[in-house]
Amino acid sequence: MENKLETISNLFQGNEIRSVWDSEKEEYYFSVVDVIYALTDSNNPRNYWNMLKKRMTEDEKSELSTKCVQLKMKSKKDGKSYLTDTLDTKGILRLIESVPSSKAE
Repeated sequence: MENKLETISNLFQGNEIRSVWDSEKEEYYFSVVDVIYALTDSNNPRNYWNMLKKRMTEDEKSELSTKCVQLKMKSKKDGKSYLTDTLDTKGILRLIESVPSSKAE
């Protein structure tokens, strides 16, 4: 799978959302933590995501967390690449529905 790393800016009110293009599947994969930060302005979007995954698994029996794909993405902090939870477009739209935020509208 040949991936091209791209940064999309201004997707959510000026917040950058990292994404990876999968040329085989012709699909974008978006950083879950970036989307959560853009929707919630949480000080710790990674913790928010972990709590949301747990709640969705227990309450909704959602398979969203199982559809996550970990892909290497460049960190905004240090520029190094780390495995990051990502979702395709359909998964990200489902995530947005699951986050209580006026920005999700």
